[in-house]
Amino acid sequence: MPSRNLGRTLIIANPASHSGKGEAAALFATRFFSSFQSVTATCEVMLTEASGDGLHMAEAGYQYDTVIALGGDGIIHEVINGLMHIDKELRPRLGIIPMGSGNDFARTIRIRKNDPERAISELLQSIDKPLDLGKVNDVYFMQTLSFGVDAAIALDTTDRRAEHTKQAGAGLFVTSGLKLISRGIRGWNYVAQIDDEHIEGIDVAFAVQNGPTYGGGFRICPAAVPNDGLLDICFSTTRPSTPHSLALFGLARFGKHTKSKRLHMRQARHVEIHFPEEQPPCQVDGERLEAEHYVIDVVPKVLRVFVSRTCSW
Repeated sequence: MPSRNLGRTLIIANPASHSGKGEAAALFATRFFSSFQSVTATCEVMLTEASGDGLHMAEAGYQYDTVIALGGDGIIHEVINGLMHIDKELRPRLGIIPMGSGNDFARTIRIRKNDPERAISELLQSIDKPLDLGKVNDVYFMQTLSFGVDAAIALDTTDRRAEHTKQAGAGLFVTSGLKLISRGIRGWNYVAQIDDEHIEGIDVAFAVQNGPTYGGGFRICPAAVPNDGLLDICFSTTRPSTPHSLALFGLARFGKHTKSKRLHMRQARHVEIHFPEEQPPCQVDGERLEAEHYVIDVVPKVLRVFVSRTCSW
């Protein structure tokens, strides 16, 4: 039986998520909340039609107590950025019904993936906690920001999903990674400031994480915790050979890459990075981002999120 009341609730759903299964999930959620009126004061469902709709719907949601993002990490990213346009005193809590390919934020907060019935059940038995967000320039992120080849892989998976590939999750990320890394990596020169530490090097991988995974479960920063007031960073300063890069890519699937002398692990509250010669690919929660200079900060405990009771943090 449902164990909590979500108050005035808005569901923002991407019907195209998970190869079109998001539409059926949105219909299921509509029927569920209509049938169990005790779990909400009111419930409204909005379907997105184009990129950016989720952001605009969320930023107009100040009259709700709870906003639920139904879809993949892309719609969750949009909804979070919309909610951050609302004054903190009026900002609704966030819940998710994960229906995507990567579902990395769902992994972080331990909500059932691609199973709307179980996800709603877990949501109604969850607890709401204040979580950190990352912020790069004027864009918030709940899970990941990266530059270089790992960003190129993430963007390639986005392009392949748009072309209706049958692959999903880590398998999709693996095939994109093998394809791009096998072509060779030239790297991008960068200058960075990580808190008080000045660093110069060659970017093959430079990932800034609020949660431990990206790419459908690759544990790039396995120690990352989304409410510790810190961002976790994995970065390179030299360019490894192609065979070495392929080996590190395989090890990252299970978080075994962190002991490599080719990579460095840090935690920080503030990062600045720029690329004096050529801009590398950049992604934020799977979305393309372009700038000449990147200013990255952690925004501590700024958004209340419904997370599984099994979360140890």
